[in-house]
Amino acid sequence: MSEGLSIHHDQASHQFVTTVNGDRAYLAYMDLGKQTLDIYRTFVPNALRGRGIAAALTEHALRYAEGNGYTVIPSCSYVERYMERRSRHQ
Repeated sequence: MSEGLSIHHDQASHQFVTTVNGDRAYLAYMDLGKQTLDIYRTFVPNALRGRGIAAALTEHALRYAEGNGYTVIPSCSYVERYMERRSRHQ
């Protein structure tokens, strides 16, 4: 399911966002300056859970951070677990 997602980076609100069937899912972060992002929340509505949407949002945000030289602080527990799994597989 997550393959065809259109993820938009809303820099003004510091979110990566996707909408599926009218339901909005997002990953929120704070730019702490000094090339550091604190990812503090992922939200996927109940109707969309289990489709890999949180993973797709997280991967999109991490690629953005890496591509722009940011360090990521994973305050969101989902993102923290995702980053641990990701580092084990690399």
